[in-house]
Amino acid sequence: MEKHATSTSLAPPDAPASAPHDDRRPASAERVVALVGNPNTGKTSLFNALTGFRRHVANYAGVTVDIARGPIRGSSRPLSLLDLPGAYSLAATSPDEAIVSDVLLGRRDDVPRPDALLVVVDASNPQRNFYLVSQLVEVGLPMVVALNMVDIARNRGIAVDARKIARRLGCPVVPVVATDDTTIPPLVAAIESAIGGSAPVAGVDIPATLRQEAARLASATSGRQLSTVEAVRLLSDPGGYTEHMFRRSGGDAAALAAARERLTCAGIEPGPAEVHARYAWVDRVLSGAIERRLVPGDTWSHRLDRVLTHRVLGGLILVGVLYALFFAIYSGAAPLMGAIEAAFGAAGQWLGALLPEGVVRSLVVDGVIAGVGGVIVFLPQILILFLFVALLEDCGYLSRAAFMVDRLMRPMGLSGRSFIPLLSSFACAVPAILGTRAIPDRRERFITIMVAPFMSCSARLPVYVLLIGALIPPQAWLGGLLRLDALVLLAMYLVGVVVAIPVAILLNNTALAGPSTGLLLELPGYKWPRVRTVAQRVYLAGKGFLVRAGTVILLVNIAVWALGYFPRSDATRQRVERERITAGWSDEHFEAELAGAYLRESYLGRIGHWIEPLIEPIGWDWRIGVGVVASFPAREVIIATLGTVFNLGTAEDELSGGLLQTVRSATWTGSDRPLFTLPVALSLMVFFSLCAQCASTLAVIGKETGSWAWPVVSFVGMTSLAYVAAWATAALTRALLGS
Repeated sequence: MEKHATSTSLAPPDAPASAPHDDRRPASAERVVALVGNPNTGKTSLFNALTGFRRHVANYAGVTVDIARGPIRGSSRPLSLLDLPGAYSLAATSPDEAIVSDVLLGRRDDVPRPDALLVVVDASNPQRNFYLVSQLVEVGLPMVVALNMVDIARNRGIAVDARKIARRLGCPVVPVVATDDTTIPPLVAAIESAIGGSAPVAGVDIPATLRQEAARLASATSGRQLSTVEAVRLLSDPGGYTEHMFRRSGGDAAALAAARERLTCAGIEPGPAEVHARYAWVDRVLSGAIERRLVPGDTWSHRLDRVLTHRVLGGLILVGVLYALFFAIYSGAAPLMGAIEAAFGAAGQWLGALLPEGVVRSLVVDGVIAGVGGVIVFLPQILILFLFVALLEDCGYLSRAAFMVDRLMRPMGLSGRSFIPLLSSFACAVPAILGTRAIPDRRERFITIMVAPFMSCSARLPVYVLLIGALIPPQAWLGGLLRLDALVLLAMYLVGVVVAIPVAILLNNTALAGPSTGLLLELPGYKWPRVRTVAQRVYLAGKGFLVRAGTVILLVNIAVWALGYFPRSDATRQRVERERITAGWSDEHFEAELAGAYLRESYLGRIGHWIEPLIEPIGWDWRIGVGVVASFPAREVIIATLGTVFNLGTAEDELSGGLLQTVRSATWTGSDRPLFTLPVALSLMVFFSLCAQCASTLAVIGKETGSWAWPVVSFVGMTSLAYVAAWATAALTRALLGS
């Protein structure tokens, strides 16, 4: 892969805007075209149309977003299309937008600087889209503008004169409909002709004083050089993302303060001054090129919005949509999850029969196969979740949902943008945290990341089902419409939500204090979801989950397996064999007893004994402690661990009659005092609803925040909070029961 300079700034104001792009490579060499545009402009659909879904996703070093790349179909020369994240501006307010600026300005060694730009513009709203165009013309690269969704614009009574805009810009402007393949060849031809050509004419009249201060500030850093656009953003947004990056890269804070002071004395506000200049440029470019005619009556999007965003009715519809989502996740995925568990169980038995008894068989069956199965078993839920999210986003409803919940999230320092990541956490926190990349405000994104694990994910459900089934009496009222076990299950889900609220408020007023950015949200028009686009998003989401979460869970699962396997002495086996002869155990009973004996004497069992003085005040013994420690890779591991520690084997699940009966009848060692009482059950469920016992979640937190301090804070803080809440729950329940 060709590498360009890692520090490239915009052309200076007096540079010739139409200078041809330097291209000295052989004609047969592949050229890279960057696909850029605002969100909701059909950028992904256009990428798929140009590449034929030949999508390659590259996780470049240090990049927190997936950058898709694929060859352009129908081109007479090798052209590669680079799909960059959607951005409203080159003045970054989020990591996604920062990646766009870095790639376009050639700041990355692992991504080639593009040879040309393909800018996607929504034909039904060109004024808003051309603000980004006003910045892209200053990058100094050949450019083609794809005027997308002209069919929607036509239906709204909007006609855009592409030829007139092209003459004013000095670059091709091609009307297209991304879902209509007949409109794609002219666009491909325009891209081919632009390669190696001239950059478009800029002509944005930013005030001279502001441009001079921005140029001076752009060089006041020992790290990555700022562009003029970013320098203006830095001057106008105290404490914002650009200032954060400026300071991290060694920027001169004193020079920044002095520049702001000089602009204040000159009576210039950088932000409004730049915005005014750019929109004045947009008005000049689009003047007389857009014709609007009145469309009789309301559009069907407006009529739908009156219902779907209604203060009362819209809220009820949103609740119904969320109910359908959770019903599909928990009920629809159950058969597939059962089939996956059965398949991996059969694979483990088959391989176990082929391998000789010993450490290798245990590693393969209990470590690797069980670890892989423990990851893949949740894939159906992840796929269903992202299927719903992709459908809701593609049809335009997701933006409405974020709009409706925005007011409720304001007191926590969050906005409607956090709604979908937090909603996703009820299935799995890993894709939820990855979904926070779309939140532009760093403070809000970090708060969302830190509270997302408080939502009860699907891995906690087996713990709830086991303890509720064993110890919560099946009382019912109102003819069975109201059930005690269902209320307890609902309470466990609400515990995380209720606790997350003060945690978010605390973070918003301490470590992550700062002004709220507000929610500036575009409501796209409604449209039917595109099957190919939805299918591809679901596929990539599932693949990303397996790669990111699967590797971490597998490695930690093997580590926990090793703690539970070693040391393994012949003396233990001989002792259990003597007990077998005396008691007349069957082979299956003997294997279960032997597994329990090995686990009690393993390093994991010893850890359980070591922490028993710490957990005994809650009412737990060392066996529960072993289950808690073993569930670090994934919370549901506690079920199989309890099955082993109580000599039932590892095949037990939360609905197994043997495990349910054992939980009901278990007693403290050397005593007839019941171990699993109602206070113990409630405290254990509360602990699991609040603790940070998912290694993959912690790993993703570290990656997304760029620091291992945050996952450490998450683990220590959540575990400490869970311990205190579990102790308080047990104490309060005992007081209420008088025991």
